[in-house]
Amino acid sequence: MLKTYFTSHLIEAGCDEVGRGCLAGPVVAAAVILPKNFTHDVLTDSKTLLKGQRLAIEEEIKVVALAYAIAEVDNQQIDEINILNASFSGNAQGH
Repeated sequence: MLKTYFTSHLIEAGCDEVGRGCLAGPVVAAAVILPKNFTHDVLTDSKTLLKGQRLAIEEEIKVVALAYAIAEVDNQQIDEINILNASFSGNAQGH
């Protein structure tokens, strides 16, 4: 279950990443700021959703989000700068 907010007087972003332990693929990270009263019946943990569910929810989130960003660092850059630095870099796309 999503918490509506942790601190009521601040704007908060939810963040997650995938691929941090991967040896040959990219690291992808995302952050989203949803309206304080946002609720969703299916969205609780993206790792428990089927691919089709994630794709459907992605479009919905992009429409209702106050802001979001998605960043990716490929495996070649990870090899050059190491996984820790790659986690803090990347070209983010969003609104």
